[in-house]
Amino acid sequence: MEVCPTKLDGVLLIKLDVFEDFRGQFVETYNEALYRQSGIDVHFKQDDISVSSRHVLRGIHGDSENWKLISCHYGQFYMIVINNDRDSAQYRQWQSFVLSDRNRHQVLIPPKFGNGYLVMSDLAIFNYKQSSYYNPQGQFTLRWNDPELGLWWPVKEPIVSRRDEVGHFVN
Repeated sequence: MEVCPTKLDGVLLIKLDVFEDFRGQFVETYNEALYRQSGIDVHFKQDDISVSSRHVLRGIHGDSENWKLISCHYGQFYMIVINNDRDSAQYRQWQSFVLSDRNRHQVLIPPKFGNGYLVMSDLAIFNYKQSSYYNPQGQFTLRWNDPELGLWWPVKEPIVSRRDEVGHFVN
């Protein structure tokens, strides 16, 4: 496993070891002791997956207390991580990543950062471990196409939820 810093303070790109032979692949996607040895001392409480089809865009969501460890179990997606900490010198700076079942990369996202992703394959399974339980009242949503953020997405007209279109929960 290789842990790589990114241009965003606190966001890490994790390159997992992939063992392949004539039968297929074996990938250890999480080992608490190994992550702690690598300087990632986060206790995860909840795992979630999202299954989406091509050109579905989910996010940009985040909160002030939750760490997320994101990976792609199947398919491929383009992901954006954005700093939403008003007290940070990197406020509203963002970086993109491509995660897939081929590269097996993961991204560790600290609290006060948002993330969103766009599915680039026919189907993708997005997996995230969370350090706190889901709390919709504590979440923020940034519009995926907010011109002030200057985000680049590889698709101009993605499929989005009402929440993601307007930038907040909708009753």
